Amino acid sequence: MSESQLAELTDHVTALRAEMKMRLLDAFIVPRFDAHQGEYIAPHDERLGFVTGFTGSAGVAIVTQSEVRLFVDGRYVVQAGNQCPAGLIDRDHIHNHPPEHWLSDVAQPDWVIGYDAMHLPPNWVKRFEKGANAAGASLKAMSENPVDAVWGDQPDEPLGTISAFPLQFAGVSSSDKRDLFLKEMAAEDAALLVETQPDNIAWFLNVRGDDVAYNPMPQSFLLLERSGAAHWFVDQGKFEEGLADTLPDWVSLRAKSDLLESLAAKTGKGARVLVDPDFSPAAVSQRIIEAEAVPVPKLSPMTLAKARKNATELEGLRSCHIEDAVAWIEFSEWLTDTVASRAADGDPVTEFEALEKILSFRRERPGYLSESFHTISCAGPNAAMCHYAADKNNSAPVLPAAPYLLDSGGQFETGTTDATRSFSFGFLPDGYAEAYTAVFKALVALATLRFPKGTQGHHIDAICRRPLWDLGLDYDHGTGHGIGHRLSVHEHPQRIGKPHNPVDLAPGMVLSIEPGYYKAGAFGIRLENLFEIREADDGFLYFDNMTWIPIQKDALIPERLSVAEITWLDTYHEQTEKLVGPRCQDGARHWLADTCRPLGRAPAPWQQAG
Repeated sequence: MSESQLAELTDHVTALRAEMKMRLLDAFIVPRFDAHQGEYIAPHDERLGFVTGFTGSAGVAIVTQSEVRLFVDGRYVVQAGNQCPAGLIDRDHIHNHPPEHWLSDVAQPDWVIGYDAMHLPPNWVKRFEKGANAAGASLKAMSENPVDAVWGDQPDEPLGTISAFPLQFAGVSSSDKRDLFLKEMAAEDAALLVETQPDNIAWFLNVRGDDVAYNPMPQSFLLLERSGAAHWFVDQGKFEEGLADTLPDWVSLRAKSDLLESLAAKTGKGARVLVDPDFSPAAVSQRIIEAEAVPVPKLSPMTLAKARKNATELEGLRSCHIEDAVAWIEFSEWLTDTVASRAADGDPVTEFEALEKILSFRRERPGYLSESFHTISCAGPNAAMCHYAADKNNSAPVLPAAPYLLDSGGQFETGTTDATRSFSFGFLPDGYAEAYTAVFKALVALATLRFPKGTQGHHIDAICRRPLWDLGLDYDHGTGHGIGHRLSVHEHPQRIGKPHNPVDLAPGMVLSIEPGYYKAGAFGIRLENLFEIREADDGFLYFDNMTWIPIQKDALIPERLSVAEITWLDTYHEQTEKLVGPRCQDGARHWLADTCRPLGRAPAPWQQAG
């Protein structure tokens, strides 16, 4: 960080502390969230970055008059260290030392700890209240954010265009979706359903937007009444021409800023209101309570319904993954043919050039619209940072002497893609082949799993990690996340990981499986495919592959692979060549045929059947 950047960040912290003092706050909580509690936010809502310099997608800071403490997970430890100057910003691991625990240790009796009630969900507020109360301090909801008060050049709120999402892609009408939720509301005896997640609302109303990079959904809120009337709180100035005429007649339009006032007007004494305690502003639940109504904290029924893709959505996802695979294969052929020759000429390929190249190939595919996240293109030790971001002015060379990792995906008319591959070019650092082989085995272990109904993501996470654990290795991120249908690349509620996640995996859900290993200062490895959950004839569930991108074999240690693992790889490559090969250009098709040749190791006698 330059001296000017450090000085600017210091000024931000100083100004915030002065604002806090004026508001009689001893501490202020700054989450990465906006009013929708999403992973991706608009520049207008980058308050955590303004205060700490950290630009990762998950984190929270607590600012006191003497300290700024930033909490991030394992994906962002290195990034936070690079972006946040020591001495000004202290850092912690959000899981190993949760922020509410730190707060209970440092807060003094009678401290007042502020937070923006639109930017923290109820369950987070409960955690912070517990930490504050343990120290004799109190939490105070703020209706105006002190960060905004000192952010002089804060970007404007986003104004992305909102357009209709055709039924030919959506598969189910908004009215049919509404009928499902009205039944659930009746079962809960709920008078009102509050929805504040933009992807849920976009899916429900069959619209898409462009307010936040990579996320084709408009920022908005929605109330659904037991009567069937829905109230959409959205900026109508974003509507494409004619959109209002396509909306169902049971949808009324309101200004986004009217949410809390309308909520209070529509909740009578004792009325039950469904609200998601993890993905809604605490201000919503607080306003319900003020109206003497009863907030019913429950996972949004829209979240769960959206996660189980209908037949049209699944067909669209399968289709766009074929197109995405063509881009990946053409990129892979270019990369493997170019790295050594460019390095020998003294003009090596760079991380940023490779990033631009995969995007150029993807832009040529029918139905492509945009990236689904910022492509992670990283060579050598940079790949040890899970969410490393190369840019034009800070881009390492891709050289034969170091492996390379690419994590990239796209938004297509019919769905969302996400995949990761690790490449090597002849030279393998110490330990790389062993780790790469273990990561491959981990992918296959979960990809081939059959599991009963009622299985949840944390039940099967260790099955994937076992090949790495056998070597004393692990990775500090989840094993799998849900995927949206031309919506968020990281979709709730389904996921696979160590933390408890009480959501049954079910047919129609689409998830990634992405084990990895990261050796700081040396290399990073990750293999990621997307899978649809299907039900077998006997009622058990299984993962059905959606991603058709070759898996490099050069770094595999065949002797460490079972017959079943080799068969899986050879079959996967045979299917990839059959499905994608005919769509590729001649050079890429020939490269694919060579890459997909069977691994060809004869089984040891003890591994042979019979």
